[in-house]
Amino acid sequence: MESHRPVMLDAALAGLAIRAGSICVDATYGRGGHSGEILARLGGTGFLHAFDQDPEACAHAWRTHGGASNFRIHAANFAQLSAVAAAEDFSGHANGILFDLGVSSPQLDEASRGFSFMREGPLDMRMNPNAGEPASGWLARAPEAEIADVLWRLGEERHSRRIARAIVHERVESPITTTTQLAELIARVMRGPRQKIHPATRSFQAIRLFINRELEVLEDALKQAVDVLAPGGRLVVISFHSLEDRIVKRFIRGAGTESEHASRGRRYPPPVAAEPQQPALKAIARHFPDDDEIAANPRARSAVLRVAEKRAEFDA
Repeated sequence: MESHRPVMLDAALAGLAIRAGSICVDATYGRGGHSGEILARLGGTGFLHAFDQDPEACAHAWRTHGGASNFRIHAANFAQLSAVAAAEDFSGHANGILFDLGVSSPQLDEASRGFSFMREGPLDMRMNPNAGEPASGWLARAPEAEIADVLWRLGEERHSRRIARAIVHERVESPITTTTQLAELIARVMRGPRQKIHPATRSFQAIRLFINRELEVLEDALKQAVDVLAPGGRLVVISFHSLEDRIVKRFIRGAGTESEHASRGRRYPPPVAAEPQQPALKAIARHFPDDDEIAANPRARSAVLRVAEKRAEFDA
């Protein structure tokens, strides 16, 4: 039984402004909640290119939409957007691109993926389980200072040094290989007044972002999206993390992102004065989930949806 609910579906569809014959991109297929509705709006015309690096998501796409002549799933990270667009000849012609960031509900719900501290499973956290290093491997070898930096920088965890110290001490006695083992260790370190969120929330989030290089990949993919969009094409991004949303907001404004997730204590020089340039994108709207959606889908509570349009003078 599928547990996935697409977040802010109506706002995303309105932001994409889909018309007959449109070429659209769902850069994060997940379990196809947004893709299915985009295809319905296309009505058999136009084309939808979907991306996902998760083999299970790609298998779902083939089962669900493989028979549609105007749909294609690309088993790729959205950092390959430009390369795929060039190969498929839609670079500069996409009318709408959607990014639904973060982890999908099925990934969280599947204990074997290792994303959730609420379920016993291997400490993996990779979006693509066939590539890269699992979280357990990194925690087994990373220096204490590196672990602390990741927890602070990507999780905004105030107790990052204490948690990192405990991880390094624990791994000497016993390898940290499961989600509950790490969650319980963090809970022991952070004993005190009951918190609104689980004590492991920020650390798990930080480790996941680091293992998958999510912020770096996002910055790269946003730049590619501008070139892939047609003039007047719409970019819709749903983010669930303040660092993600900050990157998206600054990118739309054309201000860059270089210092947004700097390491603790690092100082960047002031920007070099340059001739003012008009951003390639024009901000259209920002939306938050309403109370009804949050009640029906609690995972939507931290979502922010931004819509931007490619300016006509920035024709790729």
